[in-house]
Amino acid sequence: MATACLYFQVHQPHRLRRYSVFDAHRDYFDHARNDQILRRVAQKCYLPGTELLLKLIERHEGRFRVAFSLTGSVIEQFQKLAPEVIERFQELAESGCCEFLAETYYHSLAFLYDRDEFLAQVDQHAELIEELFNQQPTVFRNTELIYANDLADYIARTGRYRGILAEGVDSVLGQRSPNYPYNPPGHPDITLLLKNYRLSDDIAFRFSDRGWGEWPLNADKFADWIHDAHGQVCNLFMDFETFGEHQWRDTGIFQFLEALPGKVLDRGDNFLTPGEVVDQFASVGTYDSPRVTSWADTERDLSAWVGNAMQASALQELFKIEPDIKASGDMDLLHDWRKLTSSDHFYYMCTKYFADGDVHKYFNPYASPYDSYINFMNVLDNLRTRLETAKAV
Repeated sequence: MATACLYFQVHQPHRLRRYSVFDAHRDYFDHARNDQILRRVAQKCYLPGTELLLKLIERHEGRFRVAFSLTGSVIEQFQKLAPEVIERFQELAESGCCEFLAETYYHSLAFLYDRDEFLAQVDQHAELIEELFNQQPTVFRNTELIYANDLADYIARTGRYRGILAEGVDSVLGQRSPNYPYNPPGHPDITLLLKNYRLSDDIAFRFSDRGWGEWPLNADKFADWIHDAHGQVCNLFMDFETFGEHQWRDTGIFQFLEALPGKVLDRGDNFLTPGEVVDQFASVGTYDSPRVTSWADTERDLSAWVGNAMQASALQELFKIEPDIKASGDMDLLHDWRKLTSSDHFYYMCTKYFADGDVHKYFNPYASPYDSYINFMNVLDNLRTRLETAKAV
């Protein structure tokens, strides 16, 4: 019997408005654009997607199970613009068949630059999830699946998390399969669940690609692939926006999702949430990753966010002022600063594959990475001015 573990990420950042060096207004965010995108994706993906999942849970009498991670940033926007989406996720929580995972509140790169801030955001996010969904997360998912042995050390120190999601990186796995639970070195009480990127990307990236040799992909074929996957658990991790936004409705993506659980269950296979996988399967070995990895691009590294001088400069300058931001006691200032830690701002500065039109840049508001960098630094300059004013009071 094969087990499928479905996990969906839900995130929308607070995108910046066009901000001139001469601008002095303290509102940095493009509310009109952010509102437009949030409402559009709610209608195309979040509402029909969650309604379909609720129907599938009922149809299959609880044997179909899923997991989500919702960033604090997207929850704030749901609360303001689309509270009905929150209600759908609350219905999923009440079904007993949906697990909500922990992550950084602002979809932040803080782990790479300040571990105290990283843990503060993890705590802030966990409190929000418990408040909204009455669940205390026990499995952690870092921003962009950024992972290393060091991350496991920090998560283990909290004493609250039994599992961590990570990318199944070939160079770390060697000849082993990602379809088994592993442990990080020195932490037998922490289970790592590794993304099967080949099967995940078949849905997330290749589903509508008519040049792909397996197109068209149907639920029967994919259920066979899950059934035949070598290992115990097939971890299918992807953005929830795959359904209806990245892959439009007319591709058949919703019909595929609707048919898939039945096809999997018909083969004698089952679904578990990440926490249930941790409970039911023992680790088969150590996944030793001293190098930091992620789920981005073919390299599975950090170069999408920290790979050029612009990104390095912006991140260095942003985290340089963190101690003074916190010492100021100005909560509005801190909230704005934390919004700037979202990984999206730095992905927009990426020069690696700017011409590719890849899914990661789907909501990129900038004409070029250089445009993004200049705009971000103009905002940061004004944030510094506000900080100096706060310190003078």
